[in-house]
Amino acid sequence: MKVLTAFDGSKRHLSLSEIAALTGLDLSATQRLTFTLVALGYLEKDPQSRQYELSPKLLDFTYHYLTSNELVSRATPYLQQLGAETEEATNLTVLDGTDIVFVFRIPSRKVFNAHVITGSRLPAYCTAPGLAMLSTFSDGEVDDILGRSNLVAYTPFTVHDPQRIKERIAQIRVRGYAHAEEEYFVSDISTAAAIVNARGRGIGAVNIAVSKPRWDAARDERRFADLVVSTASAISTARRSG
Repeated sequence: MKVLTAFDGSKRHLSLSEIAALTGLDLSATQRLTFTLVALGYLEKDPQSRQYELSPKLLDFTYHYLTSNELVSRATPYLQQLGAETEEATNLTVLDGTDIVFVFRIPSRKVFNAHVITGSRLPAYCTAPGLAMLSTFSDGEVDDILGRSNLVAYTPFTVHDPQRIKERIAQIRVRGYAHAEEEYFVSDISTAAAIVNARGRGIGAVNIAVSKPRWDAARDERRFADLVVSTASAISTARRSG
């Protein structure tokens, strides 16, 4: 797994020595592991350059996750309806550590964001879905996640001070949805609500993402907030009843 995670998307091809350096393994162990992964079909080796790259076979894991995941299965029709109604990008995310992960996505036919695809990770503390899920956790859990997060300003609008983030989460608990404007991607505006289990704990989030030129606060925020709240609630209810 160390060898596979060395391919983090920053470089498509890696040499044996690069893999060893990134994993902290010695060359002998790296050679044995890459040989095994090539034999199993999870890595491909270029015979000329002798460099390695990930194989499409790794997508089998994504396929098995998506087809076997109950939350994805239950949420899909609701996300499709939400996307059709708004004609904006709609997403299902889950929390993994300090990040949100996009597990289902319906892109907008009007605006395409190549930076976000299924499997993309973004920090929870400055994204609407992440904040929506954090608002369902205890203060101690929020402190723990923020303490393990790299709290930096990705844009001039990123809220990254721990106290301000906690104040923001308190407000989200009251109003029932999270809203973020240009905090990770410039020109990206997102509204989200948490999907909760029977104990009221966030297990996922629904969000609508809109590009700034298409956003009209007076027209859109309340409408989109109502839509994500009702959609998240419907998925939560369907999950509990199932």
